[in-house]
Amino acid sequence: MLMLEYLFLWFLFYSFAGWVYESILVSVSERRLVNRGFLNGPICPIYGCGAVLAIVLLHDLHNPFAVFLISSIGACMLEYVTSWGMEKLFHARWWDYSHRRFNIQGRICLLGAIVFGLLITDVIQPEVNRITQMIPLPVVHWMCVIFMAFIVADTIITVLGIIDLADNLAKFSETVQAYAEKAGDSLQWGKDIFRDKFRDKVQDKVQDWSDSSQEILANMQATAASILNKQQRRMINAFPRLRFTDSIKYSKIIETLHEMLRRK
Repeated sequence: MLMLEYLFLWFLFYSFAGWVYESILVSVSERRLVNRGFLNGPICPIYGCGAVLAIVLLHDLHNPFAVFLISSIGACMLEYVTSWGMEKLFHARWWDYSHRRFNIQGRICLLGAIVFGLLITDVIQPEVNRITQMIPLPVVHWMCVIFMAFIVADTIITVLGIIDLADNLAKFSETVQAYAEKAGDSLQWGKDIFRDKFRDKVQDKVQDWSDSSQEILANMQATAASILNKQQRRMINAFPRLRFTDSIKYSKIIETLHEMLRRK
């Protein structure tokens, strides 16, 4: 039981480290602070799962190159399966590495494999183990209970919050389309016209637009806030390459919403 508790603490540590890595990477790319992660809390469980599996399976292996190679391959397999599973469950691709070299179907890439392979080595884990061994046992027990409760609650809240994302995107599309039709404009989600207009709005280049176009843009953020819940807005904000696999239209809507949220 104690070993399972230590494994859970290591899972938390590497999940947090993965969240820090992902958040910095995306924040630099987006030029703004991004809470990167599927859950609300500061963890990316896929990193914790991969690290714990590597620790359990490779603890008797001391060849640095072999540890690096197996960890990298295992991390790629885990990320690929996670991407596939989440796509089947939510009908959406949460990340896409197609823009990076040496990727496989956009689900995994070489950079991610190298980073994770360097994470689990004979240098990092012994230090993590040494520090966790210094924590008094009663504290270890309570930490596991409290953090487990938080993770379960966070998972439930997150899943319930995004499960109707597609339905709310449809409502958002219909509402904004109604604004456009009422104002005499035609809003086409299949093109980048509206997103480009919003960029111009942010850059104060709206003086040449019709009053109807400006009215649509003025109502857009209020409409998104009233239809999309906090979890859904956070997901769109945190995953720039989030795309629905069965709806190009919804993917275009998400592109526009992401552009809006990142400049809010």
